[in-house]
Amino acid sequence: MMTAIEIKKVTPSDINQLQEIGRQTFYETFSVGNTEENMKKYLEEGFSIDKLAAELNDKNADFYFAALDNMVIGYLKINFGQSQTELKDDKALEIERIYVVEAYHGKEVGQLLFDKAIQIAKEKNLDFIWLGVWEENPRAINFYKKNGFVAFDKHIFKLGNDQQIDILMKLKLNN
Repeated sequence: MMTAIEIKKVTPSDINQLQEIGRQTFYETFSVGNTEENMKKYLEEGFSIDKLAAELNDKNADFYFAALDNMVIGYLKINFGQSQTELKDDKALEIERIYVVEAYHGKEVGQLLFDKAIQIAKEKNLDFIWLGVWEENPRAINFYKKNGFVAFDKHIFKLGNDQQIDILMKLKLNN
């Protein structure tokens, strides 16, 4: 029996843990399809302490950890209002990141983090949740489809000097 996984809000004092889980899960997820050079650059810039501190201090963005026996095994980043990467709709919540350590894939960790985002969106009376997912990540795409998301657009995501396509998906909430 697995101990209960706890979902807890990340505070500025958790910044080193956030950097660690952020880099680890991003690397696990994307290193196969990308050059070492592009990965290294993205991990350094995308998860720098300065960037994470700014994100943690943004009142329109929240991070949550999934923890098992105090060990962080996944995390969620959500954005509201003007902090959304696109759309910037006041009635929407963006799931910018849901990442789970590879060893815990398939153990409902992502679902728990996802459920947390849904709960928050409903508490805030929002109309929909949206996100971008890499077109070459069928596992994630299927997860979101299973949870009721539908594709509505595409956009370019730059990883180093490589341009990749993200599929934008949304879920309407019937509050």
